Amino acid sequence: MKAIEIVAGVIRDAGGRVLTVRKRGTSAFMLPGGKREAGESDITALSRELGEEIGCDLITADHLGTFDAPAANEPETRVYGSIYLAVVAGEAVAKAEIEELLWIDPKSPPSVRLAPLLERQVLPRLTAA
Repeated sequence: MKAIEIVAGVIRDAGGRVLTVRKRGTSAFMLPGGKREAGESDITALSRELGEEIGCDLITADHLGTFDAPAANEPETRVYGSIYLAVVAGEAVAKAEIEELLWIDPKSPPSVRLAPLLERQVLPRLTAA
């Protein structure tokens, strides 16, 4: 089984909803973020990915945890995600490979396909408090 390591951000609005993104040509919504480039720290990679994908600047990031689950878009692949509670500046817009943005209520997510890492690992931690 292949493995992918990513870094992603939990961005919340004033009402507590979580920003999710759907990449072009896929059906699952996931947290914004992506793979680190060579030599990048988590924070550097997260900052770059948020700028590229949603046009926002990373202000702060607090580590929520590192989780794993089956990859949403690659068969026979497991994703390992370093997830951060992120505060950003700017209005999120779909850029680069992002086709759609969707704000979801973590306590009652909509009936759309969510990435397993988000659905099985991150949302339960956000609603446990």
